[in-house]
Amino acid sequence: MSPLQDHFVHVQCGDCPIRHRAVCARCETDELMRLEQIKYYRSFQAGQTIIWSGDRMEFVGSVVSGIATLTQTMEDGRRQMVGLLLPSDFVGRPGRATAAFDVTATTDLVMCCFRKKPFEEMMLSTPHIAQRLLEMTLDELDAAREWMLLLGRKTAREKIASLIAIIARRDAALQRKRTPVALSVDLPLTREEMADYLGLTLETVSRQISALKRDGVISLEGNRRVMIADIDRLMEEAGDDSDGGILV
Repeated sequence: MSPLQDHFVHVQCGDCPIRHRAVCARCETDELMRLEQIKYYRSFQAGQTIIWSGDRMEFVGSVVSGIATLTQTMEDGRRQMVGLLLPSDFVGRPGRATAAFDVTATTDLVMCCFRKKPFEEMMLSTPHIAQRLLEMTLDELDAAREWMLLLGRKTAREKIASLIAIIARRDAALQRKRTPVALSVDLPLTREEMADYLGLTLETVSRQISALKRDGVISLEGNRRVMIADIDRLMEEAGDDSDGGILV
Protein backbone atom coordinates (compact mmCIF):
# COMPACT_ATOMS: atom_id res chain seq x y z
CA MET A 1 0.00 0.00 0.00
CA SER A 2 1.26 3.49 -0.82
CA PRO A 3 2.34 5.89 1.93
CA LEU A 4 -0.60 7.69 3.44
CA GLN A 5 -0.96 11.32 4.35
CA ASP A 6 -3.06 12.47 7.29
CA HIS A 7 -3.94 16.06 6.42
CA PHE A 8 -7.68 15.95 7.08
CA VAL A 9 -9.17 17.42 10.22
CA HIS A 10 -11.27 14.95 12.20
CA VAL A 11 -14.98 15.40 11.55
CA GLN A 12 -17.77 14.21 13.81
CA CYS A 13 -20.14 11.78 12.08
CA GLY A 14 -23.08 14.13 12.56
CA ASP A 15 -21.27 16.86 10.58
CA CYS A 16 -20.06 14.62 7.75
CA PRO A 17 -20.93 16.00 4.28
CA ILE A 18 -21.64 12.53 2.84
CA ARG A 19 -23.43 10.95 5.79
CA HIS A 20 -26.87 11.05 4.15
CA ARG A 21 -25.58 8.79 1.33
CA ALA A 22 -22.87 6.80 3.10
CA VAL A 23 -22.94 3.39 4.74
CA CYS A 24 -23.76 5.06 8.08
CA ALA A 25 -26.77 6.98 6.71
CA ARG A 26 -29.33 5.21 8.91
CA CYS A 27 -27.27 4.92 12.08
CA GLU A 28 -28.67 6.17 15.37
CA THR A 29 -26.64 8.32 17.76
CA ASP A 30 -25.32 5.37 19.77
CA GLU A 31 -24.31 3.57 16.59
CA LEU A 32 -22.46 6.64 15.32
CA MET A 33 -20.60 6.77 18.62
CA ARG A 34 -19.44 3.19 18.09
CA LEU A 35 -18.30 4.03 14.56
CA GLU A 36 -16.36 7.01 15.93
CA GLN A 37 -14.26 4.59 17.96
CA ILE A 38 -13.08 2.59 14.93
CA LYS A 39 -12.79 5.28 12.26
CA TYR A 40 -9.94 7.47 11.05
CA TYR A 41 -9.32 9.69 8.03
CA ARG A 42 -6.72 9.25 5.31
CA SER A 43 -5.89 11.60 2.47
CA PHE A 44 -4.28 10.76 -0.85
CA GLN A 45 -2.78 12.90 -3.58
CA ALA A 46 -4.01 12.75 -7.17
CA GLY A 47 -2.33 9.82 -8.90
CA GLN A 48 -1.55 8.00 -5.66
CA THR A 49 -2.50 4.32 -5.35
CA ILE A 50 -4.83 3.72 -2.41
CA ILE A 51 -4.48 -0.04 -2.58
CA TRP A 52 -3.14 -2.57 -5.08
CA SER A 53 -5.08 -5.59 -6.28
CA GLY A 54 -4.16 -8.57 -4.13
CA ASP A 55 -3.09 -6.45 -1.15
CA ARG A 56 -4.48 -7.40 2.21
CA MET A 57 -7.34 -5.09 3.17
CA GLU A 58 -6.91 -3.76 6.70
CA PHE A 59 -9.69 -1.20 6.35
CA VAL A 60 -12.97 -0.43 4.60
CA GLY A 61 -14.43 3.02 4.21
CA SER A 62 -16.21 5.75 2.28
CA VAL A 63 -14.91 8.37 -0.10
CA VAL A 64 -15.55 11.74 1.57
CA SER A 65 -14.22 13.98 -1.18
CA GLY A 66 -12.45 13.42 -4.48
CA ILE A 67 -12.63 10.66 -7.09
CA ALA A 68 -10.89 7.31 -7.43
CA THR A 69 -10.77 4.68 -10.16
CA LEU A 70 -11.00 0.91 -9.99
CA THR A 71 -8.60 -0.76 -12.43
CA GLN A 72 -7.88 -4.37 -13.28
CA THR A 73 -4.65 -5.57 -14.88
CA MET A 74 -4.52 -8.63 -17.13
CA GLU A 75 -1.70 -11.16 -17.11
CA ASP A 76 -0.13 -9.60 -20.22
CA GLY A 77 -0.04 -6.17 -18.61
CA ARG A 78 -3.09 -4.64 -20.26
CA ARG A 79 -5.12 -2.47 -17.90
CA GLN A 80 -8.80 -1.62 -17.92
CA MET A 81 -10.61 0.94 -15.82
CA VAL A 82 -13.70 -0.87 -14.52
CA GLY A 83 -15.30 1.67 -12.23
CA LEU A 84 -15.35 5.08 -10.59
CA LEU A 85 -15.58 5.80 -6.88
CA LEU A 86 -17.38 9.07 -6.17
CA PRO A 87 -18.06 10.76 -2.80
CA SER A 88 -20.06 8.46 -0.46
CA ASP A 89 -19.05 5.32 -2.39
CA PHE A 90 -17.81 2.42 -0.28
CA VAL A 91 -14.31 0.99 -0.64
CA GLY A 92 -13.55 -2.60 0.32
CA ARG A 93 -15.67 -5.66 0.89
CA PRO A 94 -16.40 -7.05 4.35
CA GLY A 95 -15.54 -10.73 4.47
CA ARG A 96 -12.90 -10.51 1.71
CA ALA A 97 -9.30 -10.54 2.88
CA THR A 98 -7.66 -8.95 -0.18
CA ALA A 99 -8.46 -6.21 -2.67
CA ALA A 100 -9.91 -7.28 -6.02
CA PHE A 101 -8.86 -4.15 -7.96
CA ASP A 102 -6.25 -1.42 -7.97
CA VAL A 103 -7.79 1.69 -6.42
CA THR A 104 -6.15 4.95 -7.49
CA ALA A 105 -6.98 8.55 -6.60
CA THR A 106 -7.57 10.60 -9.76
CA THR A 107 -7.97 13.78 -7.73
CA ASP A 108 -6.85 14.68 -4.22
CA LEU A 109 -9.01 12.38 -2.13
CA VAL A 110 -10.12 11.96 1.48
CA MET A 111 -11.46 8.71 2.89
CA CYS A 112 -13.28 7.95 6.11
CA CYS A 113 -11.83 4.55 7.01
CA PHE A 114 -12.97 1.92 9.47
CA ARG A 115 -10.75 -0.78 10.88
CA LYS A 116 -11.94 -3.83 8.99
CA LYS A 117 -12.41 -6.45 11.68
CA PRO A 118 -14.29 -4.18 14.16
CA PHE A 119 -16.47 -2.96 11.27
CA GLU A 120 -17.34 -6.55 10.29
CA GLU A 121 -18.21 -7.32 13.91
CA MET A 122 -20.36 -4.20 14.10
CA MET A 123 -22.26 -5.23 10.96
CA LEU A 124 -23.46 -8.36 12.75
CA SER A 125 -24.94 -6.36 15.61
CA THR A 126 -26.07 -3.23 13.75
CA PRO A 127 -28.82 -3.91 11.18
CA HIS A 128 -28.79 -0.27 10.02
CA ILE A 129 -25.26 -0.70 8.66
CA ALA A 130 -25.89 -4.09 7.07
CA GLN A 131 -29.13 -2.88 5.45
CA ARG A 132 -27.54 0.26 4.05
CA LEU A 133 -24.54 -1.66 2.70
CA LEU A 134 -26.95 -4.08 1.00
CA GLU A 135 -28.80 -1.16 -0.60
CA MET A 136 -25.54 0.34 -1.85
CA THR A 137 -24.43 -3.03 -3.21
CA LEU A 138 -27.69 -3.46 -5.13
CA ASP A 139 -27.38 0.09 -6.49
CA GLU A 140 -23.89 -0.77 -7.66
CA LEU A 141 -25.22 -3.92 -9.35
CA ASP A 142 -27.88 -1.88 -11.17
CA ALA A 143 -25.23 0.61 -12.26
CA ALA A 144 -23.00 -2.20 -13.54
CA ARG A 145 -25.86 -3.59 -15.64
CA GLU A 146 -26.59 -0.16 -17.07
CA TRP A 147 -22.89 0.25 -17.82
CA MET A 148 -22.96 -2.99 -19.80
CA LEU A 149 -25.68 -1.44 -21.95
CA LEU A 150 -23.68 1.75 -22.34
CA LEU A 151 -20.51 -0.01 -23.45
CA GLY A 152 -22.25 -2.56 -25.62
CA ARG A 153 -24.99 -0.63 -27.40
CA LYS A 154 -24.62 3.12 -27.07
CA THR A 155 -22.97 5.33 -29.67
CA ALA A 156 -19.84 7.34 -28.88
CA ARG A 157 -21.94 10.50 -28.48
CA GLU A 158 -24.34 8.72 -26.12
CA LYS A 159 -21.43 7.35 -24.08
CA ILE A 160 -19.93 10.80 -23.52
CA ALA A 161 -23.31 12.33 -22.69
CA SER A 162 -24.07 9.45 -20.30
CA LEU A 163 -20.82 9.87 -18.38
CA ILE A 164 -21.33 13.62 -17.99
CA ALA A 165 -24.94 13.05 -16.88
CA ILE A 166 -23.91 10.42 -14.32
CA ILE A 167 -21.40 12.76 -12.69
CA ALA A 168 -23.74 15.76 -12.78
CA ARG A 169 -26.71 13.94 -11.27
CA ARG A 170 -24.55 12.31 -8.60
CA ASP A 171 -23.12 15.72 -7.67
CA ALA A 172 -26.63 17.12 -7.30
CA ALA A 173 -27.69 14.15 -5.15
CA LEU A 174 -24.67 14.61 -2.88
CA GLN A 175 -25.76 18.21 -2.30
CA ARG A 176 -29.24 16.99 -1.29
CA LYS A 177 -31.11 18.73 -4.05
CA ARG A 178 -33.18 17.59 -6.97
CA THR A 179 -31.27 17.65 -10.21
CA PRO A 180 -31.80 21.22 -11.47
CA VAL A 181 -32.51 22.01 -15.10
CA ALA A 182 -29.17 23.80 -15.47
CA LEU A 183 -26.02 22.91 -13.55
CA SER A 184 -22.25 22.73 -13.81
CA VAL A 185 -19.79 20.06 -12.77
CA ASP A 186 -16.06 19.37 -12.80
CA LEU A 187 -15.18 16.23 -14.74
CA PRO A 188 -12.97 13.98 -12.59
CA LEU A 189 -11.26 12.30 -15.55
CA THR A 190 -8.92 13.51 -18.24
CA ARG A 191 -9.99 12.88 -21.81
CA GLU A 192 -7.48 10.03 -21.99
CA GLU A 193 -9.05 8.44 -18.90
CA MET A 194 -12.54 8.96 -20.34
CA ALA A 195 -11.44 7.18 -23.50
CA ASP A 196 -10.08 4.26 -21.47
CA TYR A 197 -13.20 4.03 -19.33
CA LEU A 198 -15.64 4.24 -22.25
CA GLY A 199 -13.74 2.04 -24.67
CA LEU A 200 -13.16 4.89 -27.13
CA THR A 201 -10.13 6.55 -28.67
CA LEU A 202 -8.87 9.89 -27.40
CA GLU A 203 -9.70 11.46 -30.76
CA THR A 204 -13.29 10.21 -30.59
CA VAL A 205 -13.75 11.59 -27.06
CA SER A 206 -12.44 15.01 -28.07
CA ARG A 207 -14.54 15.03 -31.23
CA GLN A 208 -17.76 14.12 -29.42
CA ILE A 209 -17.20 16.65 -26.62
CA SER A 210 -16.65 19.31 -29.27
CA ALA A 211 -19.84 18.21 -31.04
CA LEU A 212 -21.90 18.42 -27.84
CA LYS A 213 -20.47 21.89 -27.27
CA ARG A 214 -21.15 22.99 -30.85
CA ASP A 215 -24.76 21.78 -30.60
CA GLY A 216 -25.34 23.73 -27.38
CA VAL A 217 -25.80 20.68 -25.15
CA ILE A 218 -22.83 21.67 -22.96
CA SER A 219 -20.36 24.51 -22.67
CA LEU A 220 -16.82 24.30 -21.32
CA GLU A 221 -14.78 26.38 -18.92
CA GLY A 222 -11.17 25.28 -18.99
CA ASN A 223 -10.35 21.61 -19.44
CA ARG A 224 -12.62 20.11 -16.78
CA ARG A 225 -15.54 22.44 -15.97
CA VAL A 226 -18.72 21.55 -17.87
CA MET A 227 -21.84 23.72 -17.86
CA ILE A 228 -25.11 21.99 -18.69
CA ALA A 229 -27.89 24.31 -19.80
CA ASP A 230 -30.61 21.64 -19.84
CA ILE A 231 -30.10 18.32 -18.05
CA ASP A 232 -33.14 16.80 -19.79
CA ARG A 233 -31.59 17.47 -23.18
CA LEU A 234 -28.33 15.93 -22.02
CA MET A 235 -30.25 12.84 -20.87
CA GLU A 236 -31.89 12.61 -24.30
CA GLU A 237 -28.45 12.77 -25.90
CA ALA A 238 -27.42 9.95 -23.57
CA GLY A 239 -30.28 7.79 -24.83
CA ASP A 240 -32.22 8.06 -21.53
CA ASP A 241 -35.28 9.97 -20.49
CA SER A 242 -35.16 12.59 -17.74
CA ASP A 243 -36.02 9.99 -15.08
CA GLY A 244 -33.45 7.45 -16.28
CA GLY A 245 -29.70 7.32 -16.15
CA ILE A 246 -27.23 5.07 -14.49
CA LEU A 247 -27.03 6.88 -11.16
CA VAL A 248 -29.62 8.94 -9.34
